[in-house]
Amino acid sequence: MDIVLGIKVSDGVVIATSKAATRGISILKDTDDKTRDLSDHNLMAFTGESGDTVQFAEYIQANIQLYNMREGHELSPYAVSHFVRNTLAKSLRSRKPYQVNALLAGYDTDKKTPSLSWIDYLGTKADLPYAAHGYAAFYTLSLLDHHYRKDMTVEDGLRLLKLCNKELNTRMPIDFKGLQVKVVNKDGVKVVDGEW
Repeated sequence: MDIVLGIKVSDGVVIATSKAATRGISILKDTDDKTRDLSDHNLMAFTGESGDTVQFAEYIQANIQLYNMREGHELSPYAVSHFVRNTLAKSLRSRKPYQVNALLAGYDTDKKTPSLSWIDYLGTKADLPYAAHGYAAFYTLSLLDHHYRKDMTVEDGLRLLKLCNKELNTRMPIDFKGLQVKVVNKDGVKVVDGEW
């Protein structure tokens, strides 16, 4: 019952994840953070089996940070997304594949462009203007199709996210304890405060 949403706008990427950590029909935690800061300008939001998601996110985060320390510069969002896709594809061919779906939000400081990549547990990767995993995809993709524009700003993206949140609150059969919202732009990754 996880919600993971991403909206790429002209000056950044807006990412929203549900705060509820669930197991079946039980809510185990209402302050769960389903994101990891991979570097100053790269963020991964994830959903899937609880053990796999945490282990996979920590593995990716550690390897990206190790690369940054060794090479002295940050990987581009394009390179990060291919590393994550390759890692999932390799694990699929092992005895213990990761059951993780991810959205990768980034801002390329060299090209001055935002990036949003959708990656599923099979290692399929697509660069999209907006994306969703989990139940959010069923309820919000039509809203995103209708209201999305390429020239949107972060403020416009947050307004669109509020429409998505309203739809989720109306139609979701469970209480997902609200959304945690983060923005990735030229200034890095920041948490957006407010009632979500």
